[in-house]
Amino acid sequence: MNLLGRLALLFVVVPIIELVLLIELGQVVGLLPTLALVVFTGVAGAWLARAEGLRVFLSFQRELASGKLPGQAMTDGISVLVGGAFLLTPGILTDVAGFSLLLPPTRRWIQRHVRRRLERQIEDGTIRVVTMGSFGGAAPGSGMETDEAAPPGMDPSKQIVVEEP
Repeated sequence: MNLLGRLALLFVVVPIIELVLLIELGQVVGLLPTLALVVFTGVAGAWLARAEGLRVFLSFQRELASGKLPGQAMTDGISVLVGGAFLLTPGILTDVAGFSLLLPPTRRWIQRHVRRRLERQIEDGTIRVVTMGSFGGAAPGSGMETDEAAPPGMDPSKQIVVEEP
């Protein structure tokens, strides 16, 4: 699916499905319980996002203080941010996705799945990561150098291009 199709799915199809689900839920349990559920998931999601965000931030600081790159803490931070945004969006599917990204066991499962998918797409050429130039004068053999020349007029030290055919 191309980028335009994904955006249409995200901004058109998902909200329509969410609306239908909320209307159906409202017909089964009533208007007030449905509204209470929407408000409760928003408040609970904000509280959980804040708590998990603080935990992730402290983990990030610990990893930096110990001299490590905070890779897991960074992916956790992105997951908590996206999960919190999903929970602030009214709807049942977005609430499930939001809570899944905020709870550590399901967050780790989703992260593993996304990482495997990205690795497969990079291996088969669906996604290409092209770097040009060195980052701050990378030493030969560091894995950060490149043989590619930057196009005329571009600063090669600041260029990272991710292409998706």
